[in-house]
Formats: sequence, C-alpha cells, structure tokens
Amino acid sequence: MDDKEQTRKPKEKTERQKMLTGSAWMTAGSVMSRILGAVYILPWWIWMGSSAYAANALFTKGYQVYSIFIIISTAGIPGAVSKQISRYDAMGEYSTSWRLFWHGMMAVSVMGLVAAGLMWGFAPLLSAGDRNMIPVFHSLATALLIIPLLSIMRGFFQGHSEMAPSAISQFVEQLVRVGYMLVSAYMIMVVGNHNYVTAVTQSTFAAFIGAIAGILLLLAVFVRRLPWLRARNARSLNQVHVSTNQLLIDIVKQAVPFIIMDSAISWYYLIDQYTFFKGMLSLYHTNMTQLNYFYAMYAGNANKLIMIVVSLATAMAVTAIPILSRAITKRDMKNVAAQITSILQLFFFVMLPAAIGMAAISHPLYVLFYAYNQQGFLMLEISCLLAIFLGLFTVLAAILQGLFQNGTAIRLMLYGVATKLILQLPFLYLFNVNGPMFTSIAGMLVSCGFMLHYLRKNFRFKVRQTAHRVLGMTAFSLVMFAFARIVVILLSHVLNPASKTQSAVIIVAALVVGVAVYAYLVLKTRLADRVLGGRVVRIRNLMHIK
Repeated sequence: MDDKEQTRKPKEKTERQKMLTGSAWMTAGSVMSRILGAVYILPWWIWMGSSAYAANALFTKGYQVYSIFIIISTAGIPGAVSKQISRYDAMGEYSTSWRLFWHGMMAVSVMGLVAAGLMWGFAPLLSAGDRNMIPVFHSLATALLIIPLLSIMRGFFQGHSEMAPSAISQFVEQLVRVGYMLVSAYMIMVVGNHNYVTAVTQSTFAAFIGAIAGILLLLAVFVRRLPWLRARNARSLNQVHVSTNQLLIDIVKQAVPFIIMDSAISWYYLIDQYTFFKGMLSLYHTNMTQLNYFYAMYAGNANKLIMIVVSLATAMAVTAIPILSRAITKRDMKNVAAQITSILQLFFFVMLPAAIGMAAISHPLYVLFYAYNQQGFLMLEISCLLAIFLGLFTVLAAILQGLFQNGTAIRLMLYGVATKLILQLPFLYLFNVNGPMFTSIAGMLVSCGFMLHYLRKNFRFKVRQTAHRVLGMTAFSLVMFAFARIVVILLSHVLNPASKTQSAVIIVAALVVGVAVYAYLVLKTRLADRVLGGRVVRIRNLMHIK
C-alpha cells in the first residue's frame, strides 16, 4: 500500500449522513457511559449499607460543584476549538486549525492547574459547614488537572466530525472510573473500616483515574492519525494569516459562551443545592436528615437515571455544532434551515420515546437501582418529563452556538434561570420536595420557547413539518407508554415489585413490548423514513411491515 492510500481520508459523507453517523457514535458512547454511571449504584448502594443515603448525598453535592469547576477549567475551549476547527476546515485553512488546537492545549493546561488549585483551596468554604465535604472536594480537585486535556482532545476529533474516538474514549473513561469506584468501595465498606466518607472520597477520586485512561486511548488514536493530518495540512490554502494572539483571542471569544451554556443545567441543580434546604426549613417543620434523604432522591437517584436519556441530546448537540458551523461559514442558508429541521426532528424522534418510556417503567427501574419507595417513583416520573426539556435545551443551545448566535443563546438561557429563581420558593410551598423539579421544568420551558421562536424567525426552519411530525411521535410515544405501563402493572401482580431481581424481569418485558410498539408505529406510518432517510426501508422489509 502506498503513502497516498495510507493517508487517504474516508469518502466524504453528506451533512445528513454525518449527522446520523456522528449522533449514532456519540449516542452509543454517551448512553453506555451513562448506563455504567447508573449500574454501579447497584452494588455501591448495597455496600454502603445504612449509610447509603448519606453517602449518595455527599457524592451528589461534591459532583454538583465539581461540574461547575470542570466547565470553568476547560473554559469552554473544547467546544470552541471544535467550532473553530470546523470553520477553518470549511475555508481550507488546515494549518490554522492545527495551530489553534495546539495553542488551545496549552491554554487548558494552565486553566486546569488554576481550577484545581482553587477547588482545593476553597474546599472549606464550598463545604458550607459540612466537614465531610472537604476531602471529597480535594479528591475531585486532582481530576481537574487533566480533565481539560481530555476534553480538548475530544474537541479536536469532533471538529473534524469524527465522533468515534471521542465516543470510545468516553466509554473507556467511564469503565475505568466505575471499576475503581467499585473496587475501592468494596475494600473500604466490606473489607476495611466501613467509613463511608472515605469510601465516597475514593469514589470521587475515580474521576482522575478514568480521565487518565481516556487520555491514553485518544493519544493512541492521535498518533495513528498523524500521517493523514500531516498530508492534509500540506494541502492548506494558507490564504488567511492569523497571529497566535488573535487565535487565542478567537478561542476566548468562542469559549466564554460555551462556559455559560455548558454550565446551565449544572446551575439549575446548584440553585437547588443552595436553596432547597433553607427554603424547606423556612416553610416546613423538618430537619437536615430528612432533607438530605429527599435531596439525594431527586438530585442524585433520579438525576443519574434521566441523564442516560439526556445524554442522547448531548450526543446530537456535539455532532450538530461543527456541521452548522460549516454551513453558516459557507453562507448556505438553505442548508442551515435543513440542518436545523433535521436535528430537531431527530432529537424528538429519539428523546420522546426514551423519556416517556423511562416514565412507563419508573417503578421497577427505581426498585432495581435503589429501593421500593413511592416518593422515589414520583420523583423519577417528574424527572422523566424534565429530561425532555433538559435535552431540548441542550440541542437548541448547541444549534445557536453552531450558528455563532452566542449572545442570543446566553440571553435566552438567563431568562430560564431567572424564572427558576423567582419560582423556587413558591413552588417549594406548593409542591413540597417536588418543587425544585417543577421550577426546573418551568425555567427550561421558558428558554426553549424563546430559542425556538428565534430560530423560526431568523433561520426559517420547517416549523409546520416539524410540529406535525413531533405530534405523531408524541402520540406514538404515549401509546407505547400505555402498553409498557400495562405490562408493568400486570406483572407487578404476579411478581414481587419490591424485589430487585423480579423488577429486572418486569423491566425487560415492558421494554420489549414498548420498543416493539413504537418501532411498529413509526415504520408502519413511514414516519421513520421521513426522519432517518431511505435506509429504514430495509429494516421495514426485514420486519415484513408493509
């Protein structure tokens, strides 16, 4: 094989194919990672014993603050680099995108060091009086040193619309992280001194171990790709001359909006973390032990499960940004409108049945991962509704950023945050411990409504077609919900709904029925063809659906 063949890039795909293929890879990586991030709870929860709720609350509080530091430490640079690489590639300026990547690497290395130092130093203040939080924050600070490097390497591949390396590294990172968590939890809680604070500290330190694994994998892929990258850079037009300072300024300009938008969902949960306890104590006769119990139930337990579904939207968002950036750089407004339409329809096609389906099996699902708890069931069902809006916000924010509408995205996001803050106390009074979830739904609904209106007005995507198809998807998802919930109810009368093993049987049976019903309806009505393209015809023929 000659050098040309070794460095040849695979045949170019259409933007629609890139969207579908990229979304498939990122969805697989995100969903598998999220499933691992939820499955570990099964043995972890058992090993924590009577300290399970306290340990989960400690873990959740640590990660809510850590998620904000992660976004600040990467400074939005991975997303910005992905966007800018896509832009320069569309212009044929490959050398410029290469320089941008290396300068971005240096920038995030410094940011990671600063963020790690700040989190370590401010741990006593961030603990809000809970000394058990300090070692947790210290363990998470170590991960901040290297997570930014991992993120920007993923951004590099995503900028070239190559989602497979990013998706696989995400799965490997999570696999190693969960493995370390389980081994350390078992050694401390079963074999060792049974100190749940130490166990949680090691569980959070696992983020550092997982990140190392992810970086090593991406480095291996990067080294293999060097011949093609060098050959591509040799074809650079070099008609745009950008200084190093200007490159860094451009990165920062694009990065700041990513910081704000990427942290939006985290801010919602952080608002809950610092207002839920004080608000409930001022409104009701309760105590911190009870409140930690309920807080862990929705911010920890339910959140871990719905984030499996929300990760579907995150995968689409990551794929959408470079595709839209290329189209808007070329000023191909017809293609921009088509891509927005395609992205939104694909989102609803996947997200609606996933979220509504999870709500249908919420009872046995909660039992499988946690315990039989009526309040937990209700919180998971409400959270499934919230997941749809969290996912829609993620996709809409990515679309606006991909179209270089950063200021608009931030402004419309802030409308939602303001709505949540205003409604937080009244909703705590009206809905008790369920109030924070309803304020999050209200806030996301406000932001999403304004974002959709802006896109319709300025980019003229196919609103009527999208609305018509989404209506069909919603109807089919509700039919699927009814069938799956009936299976859950019937089997719960035959099997023990409080048993983890028997709950797993109920889940499998309900999933088989639910997926079959939704698949049949979208294939029979040709809705799947219109959203996914002609390849679906082969699936219908295989299933003998006319």
